[in-house]
Amino acid sequence: MALTTQKIRADFCVVGGGLSGLCAAVAAARHGIDTVLMHERPMLGGNASSEIRMWVCGAQGEGNRETGLIEELQLSNLHYNPYKIYSLWDAQMYALAKAEPHLTLLLNTSCMDAETDGNRIVSVTGWQMTTQRFICVEADLFADCSGDSILAPLTGADFRIGREAVAEFGEELAVEEADSKTMGMSCLLQGRKLDHPVEFIAPAWAKKLTAEDLKRRRPHLERSSENFWYLELGGDRDSIGDSEVVRDELVALAYGMWDAFKNSGEFPDAANWQLDFLGFLPGKRESRRMLGDVLMTQNDIMAGGKFEDTVAFGGWPLDDHDPRGFNNPGKANRSVQPGSPYGIPYRTMYSRNMENLFFAGRNISMTHVAMSSSRVMATCSVIGQAVGTAAAIARKYETSPRGVYESHLDELQQTLMYDDCFLPWCRRTVSEAALAAELSCDDAVSGDILNLRSGIDRNNAIYGEGEQGFTMGIGASVEYHMDEPTEVSRVRVIFDSDLDRITLPGDKCERTHSMRGASLTPESPVMCMPKTLAKVYSLEIETENGWEGVLFETENLRRLVTAPVCRKVTGIRLAVMETWGADDVHIMSFDFE
Repeated sequence: MALTTQKIRADFCVVGGGLSGLCAAVAAARHGIDTVLMHERPMLGGNASSEIRMWVCGAQGEGNRETGLIEELQLSNLHYNPYKIYSLWDAQMYALAKAEPHLTLLLNTSCMDAETDGNRIVSVTGWQMTTQRFICVEADLFADCSGDSILAPLTGADFRIGREAVAEFGEELAVEEADSKTMGMSCLLQGRKLDHPVEFIAPAWAKKLTAEDLKRRRPHLERSSENFWYLELGGDRDSIGDSEVVRDELVALAYGMWDAFKNSGEFPDAANWQLDFLGFLPGKRESRRMLGDVLMTQNDIMAGGKFEDTVAFGGWPLDDHDPRGFNNPGKANRSVQPGSPYGIPYRTMYSRNMENLFFAGRNISMTHVAMSSSRVMATCSVIGQAVGTAAAIARKYETSPRGVYESHLDELQQTLMYDDCFLPWCRRTVSEAALAAELSCDDAVSGDILNLRSGIDRNNAIYGEGEQGFTMGIGASVEYHMDEPTEVSRVRVIFDSDLDRITLPGDKCERTHSMRGASLTPESPVMCMPKTLAKVYSLEIETENGWEGVLFETENLRRLVTAPVCRKVTGIRLAVMETWGADDVHIMSFDFE
């Protein structure tokens, strides 16, 4: 009996369900195009999933937290997963995908083949191990969010791998001679602190670490910032072809590190620590990088990334790891902090030679050095949302990814900003109707009420030091009034979700990250929703028949709220009756179109 092949037809097919692929697929589906997400693992999230457990990092500095879909996901996680349990984090990512009626999710499906017609991809085929069948997805547009850029060898899409020489682009952190080396991969650990001593017996094949090893890479389980990232190998080998061999070495190294922590006598507080998790799936930092119409370099990042086609941003340090990883006798990495935020151009996100291919994640068109900053997952998430939104626009106009750049760039940027994506040095356009209407509040506390329709949705240094939002009392309302009935399609609100997370419990590491690193202790704080976020609110419209409700929410978990109206109105009123803990109500934006 032959194995069967299932065929699926879609507008857009995303290969790879890490955070970049998840955000690309959800963004496209929300904008109404039929989308397939093919992912080879049983759960979404990639390096952020419970299989690997790398926490989500992003841009550094005040006001630079990534918003859009990644903020929506992380706010949901704070509410439904206050103890930061990894299986519940998996469930939040799964729920984000399953909520979209235009999204078909193919888990346990490894992309293994592609059909092309000239410089276009016609279909991709995956093997679904659970059903033992092939699944062929035909689509108009494709996105490689697989990390390893599987569609490069399958389709002939141009790519690079390894490190560029300093002479090619003049990058300060580049090597003298180009090579094929990359950053390595890691198998992570988590330990749980108990109230009694526990024994650990290492397997015979665990790597025996020396006192010199521990001087160079010393674990600190008492710190919430410990996550064993330095258990890294493989960058000096084939980061794809040697993955299984490197995995075996990493597992032996991880067990050896825990053995040293527990049994070497070097760590007097180790007795009550129990090994809670050891990952057998390596988290990978780098492999193939696709080539787009622009190749972004370290110099672009250090100059602030002020591109005309900025559709995403970064701000993590240029964090370049030595290819030898743990075997490097010197420092594990070099780190240079660029200006944060810096813009990332759309032209790095589609193929220069395959007409209908996007890419998002750590494999976008950047040099090795530039990618050492953009590879972190919050940055990859906003890149993914940009790609998914661009795919919807390309499908709308029946054009290519490059065609979106050439003819629809403003629409892409405005749509992303409407969807609460921060684009440095860009400003969201507010409708003429909203600008012309009278705006008032019955209990103003601080700030300029006109900030609510400024097109700026956060406090950030690039907008100056002043307050960009507006504060009113709990139970108060802010209201638009029109002189004559005005057609309103939808209302948009941005609540303050405390982007710097100062109202959450714990130290900065606990407040910043959705999940925990290596240290699970009885003292680990229980998370809560940001106190500044509106919890109970109502949205009303005034028509010829008087005031009527549009939305009434009693447990709001979102920073971005939009509500369809599609009627002629003479007034719009937003009232907030309760926050998640703040004494006043802070709103970043409130307008309509």
